[in-house]
Amino acid sequence: MTVVRLHNLQKTFRVKQKGSGLGASIRSLFRADYQTVEAVKGISLELDEGELLAFIGPNGAGKSTTIKMLTGILFPTAGEAEVLGCVPWRQRRALSYQIGSVFGQKPQLWYHLPPVDTFDLFAHIYELDQAAFEKRKAFLIEALGIGDWLHTPVRKLSLGQRMRCEIAASMLHAPKILFLDEPTIGLDVIAKQSLRDAIRTLHDQENLTIFLTSHDAGDVESLCKRVVVINHGQVIFDDRTSALKRRFLRRKIIGVRFGQPIPEDFSVRDATLLKRGSQGVKIELDTHVRPVEDLIKALMAYAPVVDLTVEDPPMEEIIREIYRAEDTVAVEGT
Repeated sequence: MTVVRLHNLQKTFRVKQKGSGLGASIRSLFRADYQTVEAVKGISLELDEGELLAFIGPNGAGKSTTIKMLTGILFPTAGEAEVLGCVPWRQRRALSYQIGSVFGQKPQLWYHLPPVDTFDLFAHIYELDQAAFEKRKAFLIEALGIGDWLHTPVRKLSLGQRMRCEIAASMLHAPKILFLDEPTIGLDVIAKQSLRDAIRTLHDQENLTIFLTSHDAGDVESLCKRVVVINHGQVIFDDRTSALKRRFLRRKIIGVRFGQPIPEDFSVRDATLLKRGSQGVKIELDTHVRPVEDLIKALMAYAPVVDLTVEDPPMEEIIREIYRAEDTVAVEGT
């Protein structure tokens, strides 16, 4: 079942230009100059029920603008969108009862009050039955592991604790879709993993549809099976996360330890020697230049091998290469 459908969605802003110098400043008092900025340039995609989608791109790519249109905050300039059968900007009130949203840098919990007070307020806002609310609250407390902090003022919580409470607040009315915009921003490694585990638990237990944006490649790799990459307001990739690796992953890092010392003039053909020890080397290989199997065969023929590892570069590096390639294409096309 398709729950989100976008077709040629576009958003254009008119941005006032500031001139330099006294003359330009005086003229701007009487006649303003505007520049047209295309934030979103015709995005089309569909999201099925229960999917966990990563919607990623560099700063200024159009991610937040797209989410604001999907949640009814912004009107598009052109195109169509449906979320759970609703046109977001026309049926925003009806849609708000079916979706949840968490923005990493825009808290919804009351800063000086404990989270449980905000939960009670939200129960009234969403007109929840008291018995159903108590049952739902108990489920979220257990699923997100927030029982110890319910009565602690939000200002005294760590960022990781607060984000889990933010997700609980956004899930009290049992939404069918959860929009997460940079949920792990600013968190340490342990807090990030804890939050990811909580998100995965909600997804698995409720078949929750999740629309995630993040600059953290770890969020994408550990949570999402599908990834949509946008740049300059357009979709440049839409496929499984595993396909993202296969398509853009060219480099391999090969580490090998031999059973005997190797000479100082040790070298490898069609590869880069990153590090050399008395009995081991680390090599960077472009698989489009030389196959991994060919290099491994040559290394094993060179001397007895005690240990050998083949590693991919971090997902973060792969995504960075995609952004860089698209920016190069954009520059060349101008």
